[in-house]
Amino acid sequence: MTDEATVADTPATESENRTILLIGSGPIQIGQAAEFDYSGAQACRALQEEGARVVLVNSNPATIMTDPEMADRVYIEPITTTAIAEIIRQEQPDGVIAGLGGQTGLNVTAELAEEGVLEEHDVEIMGTPLDTIYATEDRDLFRQRMEKIGQPVPASTTIVLDDDESAEAMSEDALRDRVAAAVDEVGGLPVIARTTYTLGGSGSGVVDDMDKLVERVRKGLRLSRNDEVLITESIAGWVELEYEVMRDADDSTIIICNMENIDPMGIHTGESVVVTPSQVIPDEGHQEMRDAALEVIRELGIQGGCNIQFAWHDDGTPGGEYRVVEVNPRVSRSSALASKATGYPIARVTAKVALGKRLHEIENEITG
Repeated sequence: MTDEATVADTPATESENRTILLIGSGPIQIGQAAEFDYSGAQACRALQEEGARVVLVNSNPATIMTDPEMADRVYIEPITTTAIAEIIRQEQPDGVIAGLGGQTGLNVTAELAEEGVLEEHDVEIMGTPLDTIYATEDRDLFRQRMEKIGQPVPASTTIVLDDDESAEAMSEDALRDRVAAAVDEVGGLPVIARTTYTLGGSGSGVVDDMDKLVERVRKGLRLSRNDEVLITESIAGWVELEYEVMRDADDSTIIICNMENIDPMGIHTGESVVVTPSQVIPDEGHQEMRDAALEVIRELGIQGGCNIQFAWHDDGTPGGEYRVVEVNPRVSRSSALASKATGYPIARVTAKVALGKRLHEIENEITG
């Protein structure tokens, strides 16, 4: 387990005078990312409550979080490693919080760490550690971690480019051979092609035709930051569920709520209507997935809020059958819904956990 991987064990009183870099989610597209503005605004207020100096970077000026009153310093700059590295050089932050800017924030933080920028300027990744981000974004590594704790995941295999290969240059026959071998390994078509390190499911989807799959894999390899595409057994048509879970550095863990996508697996969450609480899952199944969600967040060592996605179907048993599909080690679009539906301010609490506070120390402003 990676439970001990670092949040700041810093007492809350030491948060004062610390400079925290908060990375936003970048441009807003229709139906996407406005929820991250809601989370970012919550986080800015929470950090300032603890006496921290907040430096915010986001490329979209048409957001609440980029209002000059929301942070001590606001940079309206591209969410790129080059731009943020320069901001780090100027501001010399003590820490960076990656998980409040969606997938964009996670990706750029990982790149800054890999390029040595964070180490050079002694910037701590606050909250969920980098190893956990890798464990959730690397589909093969994620599968291994779930199998380690006995949690069921869809059968899968990874197509990876070698160092001297490129998606554009690979011949059609060579790519088709790799794709065919992967399909055989997971039990045949249809399959789900999943691209790593992308936002909104870009390059991913259910495919039941080999020609289309080869094309989809080529596109996915081109979009993936680490040149990987995961081929997974299709669970299209299963019920898609999400659990919002919170954990601090002392391993105190809570389930905030669960949510059910009206559309089944095979349609991306971002395109689906989501309701909370779930409507069709029997209590036995809910309790199994609730316990699984707690096991998963503890195994991965996530600190703060996370979103765990399950697929479920009725196989005739009292609880039905489920698979752990993926974990977002960050606030998600569904986190905004969960916060408003339950009155639990997920982004606010996540920001304070990142500073080193424990759950029992954080008062819910709404319920007291």
